Amino acid sequence: MVSLLQSLQKTIIAGIILAIILFGIMIMLSGGWYLDTYFWSAFFRYLHVLSGIMWIGLLWYFNFVQIPNMPNIPDDQKPAIGKVIAPAALFWFRWAALATIITGLIVAYLNGYIHHAMTLGLMGGDPKSITIGIGMWLGIIMAYNVWMVIWPNQKKALGIIDASKEEKAKSAKTAMLFSRTNTLLSIPMLLSMVTAQNLY
Repeated sequence: MVSLLQSLQKTIIAGIILAIILFGIMIMLSGGWYLDTYFWSAFFRYLHVLSGIMWIGLLWYFNFVQIPNMPNIPDDQKPAIGKVIAPAALFWFRWAALATIITGLIVAYLNGYIHHAMTLGLMGGDPKSITIGIGMWLGIIMAYNVWMVIWPNQKKALGIIDASKEEKAKSAKTAMLFSRTNTLLSIPMLLSMVTAQNLY
């Protein structure tokens, strides 16, 4: 067990195998499932939740852990964060954001509410569609911030692409402010998602 847990790859593979076994048990208990819209909706919702946890988890890691503690790290140790940890975290952060949006749109399409949600009820729909639509638009804005503002500025701030010292400082501040904006938006976004699934 120790050798399994010492390897991230082995741990993930074991988690997937365990999920498949659990899925098989659920199929047997329910008397069988069909590869219909309900199945694919559940499958993509699962992927949506997985990628959303990765995305928002990293967003909150940056804002609750990394950014507030950077001033406490000695200057000679900061390159470990800027050259190793931050680029790796930003890789998973930006791709998890994209995966969350894509899987969320697929779920909305499969469940037949994408049109009403994306138009926020202007073209018809019920309170559930409008509520989840608000969450979807907040998520899309956040993903835009990740790909179009945070990541381009972080590339400069972390020295992934060439930039002057002044540009690096300005880019670091811009990335931080948009990361904080996403943290602010994540709270009502999650409320909209949970409310749409549980109150309507």
